[in-house]
Amino acid sequence: MSDPEVSKMIARIKADNVQFIRLQFNDILGIPKNVAIPVVQVEKALTGGIWIDGSSIEGFARIDESDMILKPDRDTYQILPWRPSDKRVARFICDVYTYGNKPFEGDPRYVLRRNLEEAARMGYTFNCGPELEFFVFKRDENGRATTEFVDHGGYFDLAPSDAAEDLRREIIIALTEMGFEIEASHHEVADSQHEIDFKYGDALSVADKVITFKFAVKTLALMKGLHATFMAKPIAGICGTGMHTHGSLSKDGENIFFDPSTEDQTSEIMHYYIGGLMKHAKALARLGNPTINSYKRLVPGFEAPVYITWSTANRSVLIRVPSARGNSTRAELRSPDPMCNPYLLFAGMIAAGLDGIRNKILPPPPTDVNIYELSEEEKKRRGIEMLPGSLIEANDELLKDKVICDALGPHIVDNLTKIAVAENDEFRQAVHPWEVERYINNF
Repeated sequence: MSDPEVSKMIARIKADNVQFIRLQFNDILGIPKNVAIPVVQVEKALTGGIWIDGSSIEGFARIDESDMILKPDRDTYQILPWRPSDKRVARFICDVYTYGNKPFEGDPRYVLRRNLEEAARMGYTFNCGPELEFFVFKRDENGRATTEFVDHGGYFDLAPSDAAEDLRREIIIALTEMGFEIEASHHEVADSQHEIDFKYGDALSVADKVITFKFAVKTLALMKGLHATFMAKPIAGICGTGMHTHGSLSKDGENIFFDPSTEDQTSEIMHYYIGGLMKHAKALARLGNPTINSYKRLVPGFEAPVYITWSTANRSVLIRVPSARGNSTRAELRSPDPMCNPYLLFAGMIAAGLDGIRNKILPPPPTDVNIYELSEEEKKRRGIEMLPGSLIEANDELLKDKVICDALGPHIVDNLTKIAVAENDEFRQAVHPWEVERYINNF
């Protein structure tokens, strides 16, 4: 960044009466971390970066190579609107560099940048639009999160004023002040479940928005004495929480998934992209469904996809092509949940889609029937496969998938594996109340 650009940024910060700056970055799980600095240190941060110890960050560095630099991306400057106006706090999202001033291979933002650059070499821009669902629960008298509902609305319900409705309104106002273009918000299927949708964009800025969205929702809920969670399946027996992610490719500013000359107005490149997603769907599950709890959502009966299929209308499939055409032509991947790290998910989607295009991988015929009503014989005849049923199975699929492993790099893959194995081992040792209730009297 040149000196005039730094001076301009500093002048803007002063004009905004900002007192503190949060330098934000993300660990391998997609959980935001930050270093707070007083505004007098901002010039130092913008010119040379700020040193941190990466050895304590999940999936970052060993203790003998822990010195890292946070370099703010000035395009991500935002005032946090819920902070007091007389003590304003702003944030930058940072890229992480190593001691040798090289991009850190374990920085999820860098991983996404690399894959976007690969798409650019092929002449493509990858745009995406995720739909984030979340639950809002009450807290107990000690401030701990519960799973007690705040409201009992249903899908698209117009509820009377209550805590959840007020919270959703305040979230939308805050996000709008932070530069989000909110397209819609509504109550979801389950009690206390909500969705707020924002406009699609280039994958890097949208991944930044996903992290900001989750941070804002959880913060504003806490300020109201409530708890917002993006956990995939917080309560058994009801719908889980998804992050359906719409994706498209553009070239020279034009959506290349749209082709008015074909019967369904979708291009051959779009079909190759879908073929790539389907080929790598099992490995992508490790990125889009990153926890043991994620696989409690991916079960039949609750609208979440289980089978690797696609269609132009069917909502029981993994990949759906919505009816909108023109610049809105897109493919919706319905398996991810909002516990995922969006940088890694989007990087994997790009790699899978580009592989489909390079190798002209056509998907099988669309599945236009309810898959859950098909017999096992019929599913086998159609060649319909299932997504992984567990985190450790998904990680095994990732390790077998060279395209997705190359897209992530060995540092990310190794650490994702360590996390999956550790979480699986800990879960195997835990005794669930279901087990006690089922076995303690009979055995």
